[in-house]
Amino acid sequence: MSGFHVENFGCRAARADGEAISHRLLSTGHCLQHETEADVIVVNSCSVTAEADRAARAFIRRSHRLNPDARIVVTGCYAQRAPEELAALAGVSAVVGNSHKAFAPQIALDLFAQASTHISPAAPEGGLVQIVAAKAATATQQVVDDRFAHSFLEEAQLVPGAQTRPNLKIQEGCGNRCTFCVIPQTRGSSRSLPADAVLKQVEGFVAAGGNELVFSGINLGRWGRDLPDAPKLSGLVRLIFEQTPLSRLRLSSIEPMDWDTEMIRLMAEFGGSRLARHAHLPLQSGSDAVLRRMHRRYRPWHYEEKVRALFQAAGTDLTIGADVMVGFPGETDAEFEETLELVRKLPFAYLHIFPFSPRPGTRGWALHAGQPVPARIVDERIAALRSLALEKRKSHRRSFVGRELDAVTLRTPADLEQAGRTTALTENFLPVEIERRLAANLLVRVRVSGVNPDGTLEAAPAATASSQYAATAMSV
Repeated sequence: MSGFHVENFGCRAARADGEAISHRLLSTGHCLQHETEADVIVVNSCSVTAEADRAARAFIRRSHRLNPDARIVVTGCYAQRAPEELAALAGVSAVVGNSHKAFAPQIALDLFAQASTHISPAAPEGGLVQIVAAKAATATQQVVDDRFAHSFLEEAQLVPGAQTRPNLKIQEGCGNRCTFCVIPQTRGSSRSLPADAVLKQVEGFVAAGGNELVFSGINLGRWGRDLPDAPKLSGLVRLIFEQTPLSRLRLSSIEPMDWDTEMIRLMAEFGGSRLARHAHLPLQSGSDAVLRRMHRRYRPWHYEEKVRALFQAAGTDLTIGADVMVGFPGETDAEFEETLELVRKLPFAYLHIFPFSPRPGTRGWALHAGQPVPARIVDERIAALRSLALEKRKSHRRSFVGRELDAVTLRTPADLEQAGRTTALTENFLPVEIERRLAANLLVRVRVSGVNPDGTLEAAPAATASSQYAATAMSV
């Protein structure tokens, strides 16, 4: 049986793309394999930073060295931004930009058949760039344009499988045009999966026994804005709660200003029951001046107002996180201190901290050329933020010791399973190890007894277990 491997880089939305490709290939009878044994390797790339580019290149080179007979298909944001660069790498048989990601599974199937790579007859003609370059005995195909007409993958029905809480990408692209961001170039403008398609996926997921579903998107809060007569994201969520019995919905990253009154009202109504008390609001900087240079659409006081409103709606059990960028061109010591001060003030449970990375074709590229922040200073600032974030994470997680929380069990690594333990994720987005062997995809209630050195909560099944746990929990 022919085997494939999908390697995902980047955000939840990108992972959802990779999962959709895997489902399509599995449905045709092919099997998942390690990259050293696979016949076809799909590299689902990211290009949000130079480090993301480097990681994808390193994986491609390593895979080709260890498995020189494998055909490598590269898709994702890096493939959209720099297809020729990737096509020049040894072992790469096809480069499929985000604009044509819908064709990535079929191109992989063509490679399985050892046929000459070609564009599907359904591919559009106008604006298509196809470059075939001879490389040894093979040819490298590039399929990419700037229209993004075929960027949504036709996903197989999501079920609780290897991922007990899978991602459903309901929105693609972004039109915010932040100074530092290459996403509008690599994914195009905002586009939404129609509401009826979303509802069909949710209904099928529940029918297959799914309990927790994650909505993801490149700019999730913009869902529905491009569809005629469609509600906003808040309307879609309410529709799901009214028309499906989905036990728990989790929302991935949403821009601060898209947490509008209706979204916050949903958190007050359903938070802790059917809507996970977890919010990720990209911050990037706590300095007004830096946010203006970034062309972000909020000010520090707007951000603080949204966080306070969310806590008022969801209560103190809410887990809130943020992205913070360090070293944006021209960032002064005083401006960085403003970021530190805002982070100190707000009840963050975790931060994703990363250095500014100049991306070709963005306004940030030119700003960096004129006012770069020295690498040594960037490293010092990142260290200060990480230290502060670690203290906040510890404080947040310790506050739940002795408390009961709802959680969903996950696929447990073999070593922990052998030790009689189960990995799980709490409703409010905290990792937990349960002192009992349980099947995956169960809604359980646990009592937290402590926090491991790595930050994972230690817990045991609570005496006041949920009805599902009482009815279906089982030793494995």
